[in-house]
Amino acid sequence: MAARRPMIDPVVPSVGLSTDVPVEILRYACASVQAGIATALVTLVEIRGGSARPLGSQMVVRADGLYCGFVSGGCTESAVAAEALEALQNGQDRFLRLGEGSRLFDIVLPCGGGINLAIHRLQSARELEDVICELELRRGTALRYSPASERLSVDRRLHVASQWDGEDFVIAYQPTTRLLVCGRSIEATATADVARAAGIDIHLVDGQMTASSLKSLIDPFTAVALLYHDLEREIPLLRLALDSRPFYIGALGSLRTHGRRIMALADYGYSEADIDRIKAPIGIFGKAKSASSLALSIVADVVAVRMSAKFLNL
Repeated sequence: MAARRPMIDPVVPSVGLSTDVPVEILRYACASVQAGIATALVTLVEIRGGSARPLGSQMVVRADGLYCGFVSGGCTESAVAAEALEALQNGQDRFLRLGEGSRLFDIVLPCGGGINLAIHRLQSARELEDVICELELRRGTALRYSPASERLSVDRRLHVASQWDGEDFVIAYQPTTRLLVCGRSIEATATADVARAAGIDIHLVDGQMTASSLKSLIDPFTAVALLYHDLEREIPLLRLALDSRPFYIGALGSLRTHGRRIMALADYGYSEADIDRIKAPIGIFGKAKSASSLALSIVADVVAVRMSAKFLNL
């Protein structure tokens, strides 16, 4: 009588790291591959109707069942991880439809519609390392996934959005938002706290920082919030911001204060178009009456501009 094979417990997917920050997801994937663990990268490549996540959203699924990232609102990620585990076991990439048109009738997306996911078995960490390096240098970059060859490659051309490009899907990555909070005040401290909680890269700026050091922090992914109650202290930093290319410049003060600001900048030779770059009074809603409400208003405004079509066209 033949000996019975021992029963092998199935791998049960579970969260290894809860994050939706793209660079953290890539770092998790990179570390998993480097540790010798078979790993799949799941990418949202098609949306039909509504979706909780944008195109290009990603998950990482390891052969031990641990996963991180989101391609939906959290309601389908465990099922996606189970499909990715099958792909790892079978040794082939695959596409997975969820919601409308899916073979998995028991998985319904709360937002309606449907999504299509590409499940790719990572062959190396090299491409991920390259993208992580570019993001750490605060440069936008992209990964190109070719379903035909089941391969990833780095695409260093600037892609502002993830999308299909012929037969390949391009996943665009951009550096995190950086916010320079200028001033020593309760408003500055509150704004830094709220922005930090939102995952924004915060730099508190005071009079001790040199102009060259400050200028080195400003890039197209940087916002500048000037929270002074003194125009004389504000103007040098405001001029430096206007001479750079941050995607957002906001300044504290009333409309009357802004009128004085406009006159001072005009005396320095700044044009109307230059001055129009300044959001003043700063924030997404007017007449904030406390430091906490102003902080929320500023951070919401910065995030809204970063997510807007205007930003993508910079």
